[in-house]
Amino acid sequence: YGPVFEEQPIDTIYPEESSDGQVSMNCRARAIPFPTYRWKLNNWDIDLTKERYSMVGGRLVINNPEKSRDAGKYVCVVSNIFGTVRSSEATLSFGCKMIKSFPPDDLSYRWLLNEFPVFIALDKRRFVSQTNGNLYIANVEASDKGNYSCFVSSPSITKSVFSKFIPLIPQSDRAKVYPADIKVKFKDTYALLGQNVTLECFALGNPVPELRWSKYLEPMPATAEISMSGAVLKIFNIQYEDEGLYECEAENYKGKDKHQARVYVQASPEWVEHINDTEKDIGSDLYWPCVATGKPIPTIRWLKNGVSFRKGELRMQSLSFDDAGMYQCIAENAHGIIYANAELKIVASPPTFELNPMKKKILAAKGGRVIIECKPKAAPKPKFSWSKGTELLVNGSRIRIWDDGSLEIINITKLDEGRYTCFAENNRGKANSTGVLEMTEATRITLAPLNVDVTVGENATMQCIASHDPTLDLTFIWSLNGFVIDFEKEHEHYERNVMIKSNGELLIKNVQLRHAGRYTCTAQTIVDNSSASADLVVRGPPGPPGGIRVEEIRDTAVALTWSRGTDNHSPISKYTIQSKTFLSEEWKDAKTEPSDIEGNMESATVIDLIPWMEYEFRIIATNTLGTGEPSMPSQRIRTEGAPPNVAPSDVGGGGGSNRELTITWMPLSREYHYGNNFGYIVAFKPFGEKEWRRVTVTNPEIGRYVHKDESMPPSTQYQVKVKAFNNKGDGPFSLTAVIYSAQDAPTEIPTDVSVKVLSSSEMSVSWHHVSDKSVEGYQIRYWAAHDKEAAAQRVQVSNQEYSTKLENLKPNTRYHVDVSAFNSAGYGPPSRTIDIITRKAPPSQRPRIISSVRSGSRYIITWDHVKAMSNESAVEGYKVLYRPDGQHEGKLFSTGKHTIEVPVPSDGEYVVEVRAHSEGGDGEVAQIKISGEQITSLLSS
Repeated sequence: YGPVFEEQPIDTIYPEESSDGQVSMNCRARAIPFPTYRWKLNNWDIDLTKERYSMVGGRLVINNPEKSRDAGKYVCVVSNIFGTVRSSEATLSFGCKMIKSFPPDDLSYRWLLNEFPVFIALDKRRFVSQTNGNLYIANVEASDKGNYSCFVSSPSITKSVFSKFIPLIPQSDRAKVYPADIKVKFKDTYALLGQNVTLECFALGNPVPELRWSKYLEPMPATAEISMSGAVLKIFNIQYEDEGLYECEAENYKGKDKHQARVYVQASPEWVEHINDTEKDIGSDLYWPCVATGKPIPTIRWLKNGVSFRKGELRMQSLSFDDAGMYQCIAENAHGIIYANAELKIVASPPTFELNPMKKKILAAKGGRVIIECKPKAAPKPKFSWSKGTELLVNGSRIRIWDDGSLEIINITKLDEGRYTCFAENNRGKANSTGVLEMTEATRITLAPLNVDVTVGENATMQCIASHDPTLDLTFIWSLNGFVIDFEKEHEHYERNVMIKSNGELLIKNVQLRHAGRYTCTAQTIVDNSSASADLVVRGPPGPPGGIRVEEIRDTAVALTWSRGTDNHSPISKYTIQSKTFLSEEWKDAKTEPSDIEGNMESATVIDLIPWMEYEFRIIATNTLGTGEPSMPSQRIRTEGAPPNVAPSDVGGGGGSNRELTITWMPLSREYHYGNNFGYIVAFKPFGEKEWRRVTVTNPEIGRYVHKDESMPPSTQYQVKVKAFNNKGDGPFSLTAVIYSAQDAPTEIPTDVSVKVLSSSEMSVSWHHVSDKSVEGYQIRYWAAHDKEAAAQRVQVSNQEYSTKLENLKPNTRYHVDVSAFNSAGYGPPSRTIDIITRKAPPSQRPRIISSVRSGSRYIITWDHVKAMSNESAVEGYKVLYRPDGQHEGKLFSTGKHTIEVPVPSDGEYVVEVRAHSEGGDGEVAQIKISGEQITSLLSS
């Protein structure tokens, strides 16, 4: 066979700074006999005898490559006696090791605020384009003030850069409202089939515009996803049907803006049908289909033995040995090129029946039809003739010799029995083969199935009895609407009578609607068959209605039309319409006009819908036999918007920081928004005044507004109310609530503050309460003298406490301590600062127990004196804990000596713990374990 590629050269970049000194292009093919390899550079043969080239099999090695001589397109040419094939082209280019920039698709943009790594959070108000890296803010708020830096990174390498910081200072007129204005506009986009496509759209405006995506006159692709902010549309695994005009619409209650651009989908060539190794008879014709899909449509060209041959369709007549060889079909468009390789072999041989002799015994049914095949191997195609015994056969009313050599006989009789011989002859020789024809009795249906009419759930029987030749086996095959019934898979509903010979009766159990149709019984032997059919009518609940259309969409009503489904042989008595929203996965019966939808109707109006809500609808038909399956859901629609008609609840508030009025309410759930650009209008005024002050809150999920006013008196009574609004208008105000502005922070200073050192790590602080009744608690600050006041640690206690303990302090360290009162408005002035020094640390040395002697009913335990270091508190005595082993509680002794007597344990083991005591606290512990019998062990020394 001719060469078949196993490896072809690929595009290669050779770094000019490389120290390798060589570059290789791979090529490997299998063939028998073993092939030879040649290489071409820019369509010129490479002289492989030059020292700068070497070959290892089909692999080309270039020594000391030079850009001026070696850059270009390489092709590997492989040959043997059966033909030649060319590889796909591969480009060798020269480049640098390091690249200074990266393609735009490899860059990711983010923005820093004031410092690294504080990245701004993206939402409906703020957007960073991954196309140009720009930051867009729909409307600037006071919280946006700061210094911004563009941060660019590349996912493929560990490298990132950021720009100089740019200051943003919000202007005083930022509360001004203005209509939506699209600033980020996606462009016409070309994508390859299967790629992911990203489109960006963002608008400025106050309130923040709502963004909506659509495809002009078509539904959005099933794989399309819209980001949470609405600014990015991604189409995954794009297909041809996703091509079209896409639209982004931005809207707030001041106005709307639109932008359109087209997405084009193209594709690299792919084979629909390609050539394979083919063997053809000499003198025959060849049509070799080679079809590729792609966009633009690929061109087709052919190579024969590596040389350009033809373009387009390949047809060849009267093939000769010269036509044999290696052929390559090449499909190419702007996005790529693909190759299909195959070998064409031309064969010639005299007729022979060795591989496919005629059957020795041929059976045919009386009155039936038989075809006796004659298929010798021969090239070119032979001429055929037939004989019965010594009689030469010719075409007639009952006998016909087909073009492929087969013999057909119809209306078989006993006289047709005998020996039949097929003769085949071509210009290279001739051959024949013989078989014997015998007649059998015909198969006949003697009792055919009858039409049956049943109701769902009942059983049905289809009869079928046949006569046949007694020397042959008879089988029955049942089919429904042309599809053979699988009795193993369908055993729950279908059962066949196999007990009575020549009887193929079919039992259908617990009949369902899907079992209705035309049943065919086929009685067959290996020679012939006979069939008879009957219909099974199944009466049951109606089928699903179809063709649901939603029309005349209003704020609380829509009109539905549909087409009736099958009534399953029982008239439809009524229809039920159901609806579903994103608020629930449950389908619910919808309220309609008319309320009762009769079975002859094909339209109705659904009423009492929620404005500006997405709905799906389905319809269910009912007859006297039951309720049918629901229709397919309608296309999802959104009702028109309307002004809100529900007021926010739980309006209240109060408290907060100094000079603040905090107003709270329960936000309305999505079903009560009734329209786009939903928000709240908050109205408030001091109690008794006439003029209400109003502010707008544009975030529908927020239920809190804080009004700051330096002139606002503390603890002042205010009246507040809240209402909802959308792009269709305002809703009703809530009930008026009475709240109070924030109180002032405390102004009194806690008195009689005293601090007492308890140890090297603890001190207690006490104070007298202030008289202000609004005080919620007290804050104690403390910090080491060598630290800054900003590093102070804080402890807060309730207004019921008069003292607290400070723990985990550093030994022998000067601390500053003060106390202040606080409430919800803030902290009062601190007390005078008290300086105090903690004790030196307790001795770090552990007592060393030197003896434990039993004397009668007591143990005498002795230890060495502990000496404190210069930075430790002096030893004032020792604490000894006498406790049962495994327990933490016991009897505590204090002594100024280096010895102590303890009772001998009456039961089990006891542990004796010894530690030095000082004004800085207790030192490290030494332990010994004792029992009523003897000293057990020294736990630590």
